[in-house]
Amino acid sequence: MPGIMHATRLHLLLPFALPSAADASTALYSLAIPALDKLVARATLVERVIGEDFQRTLPHERWVARQFGAVSSTQPAADEAPLAPYMLRADGGEPGHATWACIEPVHVRIAHDHLVLIDPEALDLQDDEAATLLAVARPLIEELGVRIEAPRPTRWYLSSDRFGSLAGASPLRASGRNIEIWLPHEAHTGERSRAWMKLQNEVQMAWFEHPVNEAREARGLPAVNSIWFHAQGAAQPVKSPFARVMSNAAATRGLALTAGVEASAPPASFAGFAELAAVAANAPEAVTLVEIDPFSSPYIEQDWARWNDAFAALEADWLAPALEALQSGRLGELGLTLCGDTGSVTLTITRGDLRKFWRRRVFASLFIE
Repeated sequence: MPGIMHATRLHLLLPFALPSAADASTALYSLAIPALDKLVARATLVERVIGEDFQRTLPHERWVARQFGAVSSTQPAADEAPLAPYMLRADGGEPGHATWACIEPVHVRIAHDHLVLIDPEALDLQDDEAATLLAVARPLIEELGVRIEAPRPTRWYLSSDRFGSLAGASPLRASGRNIEIWLPHEAHTGERSRAWMKLQNEVQMAWFEHPVNEAREARGLPAVNSIWFHAQGAAQPVKSPFARVMSNAAATRGLALTAGVEASAPPASFAGFAELAAVAANAPEAVTLVEIDPFSSPYIEQDWARWNDAFAALEADWLAPALEALQSGRLGELGLTLCGDTGSVTLTITRGDLRKFWRRRVFASLFIE
């Protein structure tokens, strides 16, 4: 492995890597994470954010929005992650100064007495299917005087004064739950938006029994039967605390691009990061943010065996090599932000911290009640 400058600092952002205290015994039943255990035991606790049960955004979204300064001083601090304009930029669009919301095609299933949103990733929606459904929905949207941009067929962006201060919920915040409390509402009054409900209903009717959905159901896949509104906001001037950002998340990549920072997909392992760091020859004290997310789907589905498998891969590919690099002095500092569905914990570890044998923190102590 090429040598890394001693000052190189790596920060790992890990969405859905922190189970709730209620899920801990199940989630950790067969989890073997000796490298993470040692890192957590010796780390310095930088921040612990408890969060609230009914916040409409996710901890990793709020964390990245705060890091880049994307939350304006006029917004309520606790629940804001107005990330749609940055997502639009990452997807190839130009948000300008307009207010944008992200719209995703979704499946809502009928439970006993309520409606449940399924994880959009579970749709396995192909670009050609999404493009066909978008072609049906576009005239309905534009007819209402709503501007639409769709540089990616599976993710659209709408801008309209009619949506005003409408607040939506992140899809993964609402997935697997009764959607009633997560539906878009006016942030200041709590009332449902008639403009949004009209648009949603028209799109739902246009897609009902559409050939795309009939073909999907014939293949045993869920129909695309609704649209989901979230992340509304206008782009703010942002500044990056990171020299480089590696992430597959549109919001994180878009924030980096807006701040004028290089953004790319994360490497498969710490070895890949080490090679890139050596080539890039970061300035002293430069931090690279790497966002890795193999946990979201198993966490949402409460599939703890698959979640354990994802953690085993993270341990082997990232945490154990990072620990070894800290011990040898080839890595100057490792930051970890582990997130659940309501809260997050941020830790930092240096080579000196690893010698603080009296520190005995255990991983389970980080879980959010």
